[in-house]
Amino acid sequence: MLLHLDASARRESFSRKLSSVYAETWRAARPQAGYVYRDLAAHPVPHIGEAWTELCDHILERQITDISRYHEAARSPAQREAWAVVEPLLAEVVAAEVILIGTPMYNYSVPSALKAWLDQITFPKMSLEGRSFVVTSARGGAYGPGTPREPYDHQERYLRDFFRGHYRVRDVTFIHAELVNARLDPDLAHLREQHERSLAAALREAAR
Repeated sequence: MLLHLDASARRESFSRKLSSVYAETWRAARPQAGYVYRDLAAHPVPHIGEAWTELCDHILERQITDISRYHEAARSPAQREAWAVVEPLLAEVVAAEVILIGTPMYNYSVPSALKAWLDQITFPKMSLEGRSFVVTSARGGAYGPGTPREPYDHQERYLRDFFRGHYRVRDVTFIHAELVNARLDPDLAHLREQHERSLAAALREAAR
């Protein structure tokens, strides 16, 4: 199954376009496989609350590593309410072969809508080994290796570290369209052609 998430606040964003191209290609190659789509910006998941932290504490204290047993942590009404939010989100991730995330870079990092989803589905010592993550992103500037802004990239670095550190997943692919702000910012107008090349390369990679 492909789990497809978009997090951009823009309905016609480049990260959405890239994730759509990837999803269309994946589904065409696997017509019998399942597909689930979530728009985290249009339909955001709630931020975690105290009852969620109690679920987390119970799982950690009892050393529960089997995701199918996480429901045991929901004992009080508030905890069961928190679990009702977590359960369908986590079930989609567990069922997926590939998790596709379309996300812009906001303020050097990821949108809060994506962070809220990650918080809801992440528990101590869990493993999602055997799955793949694909991230299609749009960034206002250039943050690739060797660029002046490379040290400010807390988008790819954060997600790559998150997937490896929390989920034990190393099969992670990033597809970036960079210098998107060159379309609007007069100070970056001289980089418009470079942006167009970056976007075209990203679209080719998503389709491949």
